This record gives sequence, structure tokens and C-alpha cells, in this order.
Amino acid sequence: MRLELHKVHIKGLEFADETRVKDGVLYVNKAEAEALIAEDRNFTKVSVDFARPGEKTRIIPVKDAVEPRVKMGKGNYFPGFAAPMGKAGEGRTLVLDGAAVVTCGPIVAFQEGFIDMSGPAAPYTPFSATYNIVLSVEPVADLEKHLYETSLREAGLKLAVYLARCADEHGAKADEVAVFEKGDTFEESKKYPDLPKVVYVCMNITQGLLHDTYLYACDLRPSMPTLIHPNEVLDGAMVSGNCVSACDKNTTWHHCHNPIVQTLYAHHGKDINFLGVIPTQESTVLAGKIRASQMNLSIAQQLGADGVIVSEEGYGNPDTDLCLNAKNFENAGIKAVLVSDESAGTDGASQSLADATPELTGFISTGNVNEMIEVPAMDKVIGYPESIAVLSGGAAESLRPDGSMYVELQSIIASTAEIGFNKLGCEWI
Repeated sequence: MRLELHKVHIKGLEFADETRVKDGVLYVNKAEAEALIAEDRNFTKVSVDFARPGEKTRIIPVKDAVEPRVKMGKGNYFPGFAAPMGKAGEGRTLVLDGAAVVTCGPIVAFQEGFIDMSGPAAPYTPFSATYNIVLSVEPVADLEKHLYETSLREAGLKLAVYLARCADEHGAKADEVAVFEKGDTFEESKKYPDLPKVVYVCMNITQGLLHDTYLYACDLRPSMPTLIHPNEVLDGAMVSGNCVSACDKNTTWHHCHNPIVQTLYAHHGKDINFLGVIPTQESTVLAGKIRASQMNLSIAQQLGADGVIVSEEGYGNPDTDLCLNAKNFENAGIKAVLVSDESAGTDGASQSLADATPELTGFISTGNVNEMIEVPAMDKVIGYPESIAVLSGGAAESLRPDGSMYVELQSIIASTAEIGFNKLGCEWI
């Protein structure tokens, strides 16, 4: 399977009469973009705004971030959502690299966060470095929460595809082409019989009540773990629909940029044989956790895996899923390295995970979600600054009269992303 990501490097963002890319600048027809999203009658107000790197701008509360992408010559992307159902991971994809559609509004749950484009909070999120097209919407009165989440999620995907499609139609040329090419597990095992076989187990929030992740537009929660080609992950097969705490949310943008997939790919055929990716569930009940972890093991065993990388999403009860995976893999003779953040209290002295097991011996930390940070007031706020009172990591007293805030890192989008797309970690002392 061969995937070509044709990356157009975005270095500027401006409104214009025509949506296109020229000389690295993404120009957006504001009226056309807003009208496209306003077609959904679940919204009473639609607004498109910009947030650029280095500006004194805050976006709050953020739901998702989506990279503008489109299948070249086809005008669609995200199978099952903004494209007909079909297999991702092959062909040519145009990518507006450095841009992101950020969805914002009076969100339906408390587990959302904020993005600062400058200041002390900026280094904790990748979206302070992207040119953000911020989509703010307000729902019609008394819209059922799940319908609002669905409309907002699909609106972000729709806007991202629109931007990339316009760029493709106007002949945007790639500044870089990244190629990901790999055969199936059997072909690769024949090519590299002496290399250790490694599988990536990608845990996802799948707990219902707006804690959902989608694979080919299907909610992962009621399904069983499955095996997919890594190209599918990097090409829009996985979409975030969850309300997990902002710090460890895998946005749709993160799935397309999954650094674990890309790192394993870089080592494939050299010192490992990267067999594939297992998107798996995090159930709310113990029976579901046991079932998923056992299925993860079964798939890995059928592939003859020697080792696994397991990344978590969220914390709290998903820590049990994490520990069950470690226990099952290690007891079966498959080496497991786990990636997770920690909830160790504001002083870092508390137990880091909500569960434990002696088999968990390979652990990579992506930071402590409870670490406190003071952020200054911004010149511009897109959204609803008062929402910090109900966001994880915030409180009623977090927002000060001057617009500054004192919050935990968990209120910043992707500050402790558990797939490793962040700048935090830990060291043994």
C-alpha cells in the first residue's frame, strides 16, 4: 500500500474573495465558508475567524482540530463523513501543512480546553504553531447534546475538506511529498524474517456519553478491536468525537499525525518489522475492558508479535485498560511499552495512575496533567472565556478580572497527548 502526502506548507492566513493557496498563504472566502457550514440547520450562528502563531489570541473552549486535506482530483476526504465509504491509506492526498480547522463554541460537556497562540501556555499545544481557521457555532435552542456534537464534529471535517479542495482545484503545488509504503503483514514478514515483529495498540476513548472515537465513521465503542494498515491511520480513517479532558485528547489532527505510527514506520525494515495498528476500546465496565485487552492480545499473537507499543487516551478508569494490556502481553511473552500521561497532583507526589500491575515495566510518561500554570490575558479571545469555570483543570476562580487565568495543564488542548505529540515527559530521580 502506497500513500503520498503532498504537503503545501502554509505560512500565512488571510481573508479574500477566493479560497485558494498562493505563495504559502491560505486565502479564505469568509462568506462562502460560513455559508457552507450554515447549511446545517442545527446552528443559529456560524462564524469563521483566524488565530495565527504569535498573536495574543485565546481560543476557548475548543472541541477538535482538523488538518485541511483532500484526495487529489476527487474533492473529498474522511471516508464515511466527507467522502464516500472506501479505504483510506492509498493514493495522493493534498495536505495544507501548518493549517488547522479548530472548532469552538458553547460545547456540550465540561471536558474541553483552550489554545493560547502566544505566552507561557503556547509551547504546551501544537496548535499555537499552526495557522488556525477557527469555526465558532451556536446551536439552536434545546438541541440534544449528541446531535450538537455530531453537527459540530462534521462541520469541522466539512470545512477542512472545503479548504483543501479549493486549494487543489486552484492548482496548489506541494512543497514536500512524504511517502508511506508498506505491504501487508505476511509480505513484510517474508522480507524481514529476522527482525522483531512489533504491533501498535492505539487505545481510544470509547465510553459513550460523548466520549467516542470513530473508525471509518463507525463508533468504536460497540465494536471489537481490529487490525488496520498504518497508512489508514495517517490518511483520515480515524476521527475524534470525544470529550476527554483537553490535555490528553487525540484530536482528528493528531490521528493523522500520529508520531508513534510515523516513528515505527521510520524503523520498519531496519531494526523492527512494523506489523500494523490495532485501534482498541476503553470500556466503562470491567467485562468490556477484559474483552478488549484479550482481543488485543489475540490479534498480536496471531500475527506473531514479539513486542507492542500501547498508547492510552484519557486517564482514570482507562488506566485499568492500560494495566490489563500490560499484564496480558507480558504474561504471554510479548514485551510491552506503554505510553501515558500522569495524574500525580499539583505537587507531582501522588500516585500517577488510578490502577497498577507488576507487569507494567516499560512506561513512557507524557507529563503530569495536574501541574499548574499561570497564563496572562490575551488581546483577543475567540469563544467564551467564562467557560474555564467548568473545564477540567479550571474552576470558577480560575478566570481573573484582568483576563489572566490560573489553571492546570489539563485545560490546555493536547498538553500531555498520550501519543507523544507534546514536549513533556519525566525522568527518574
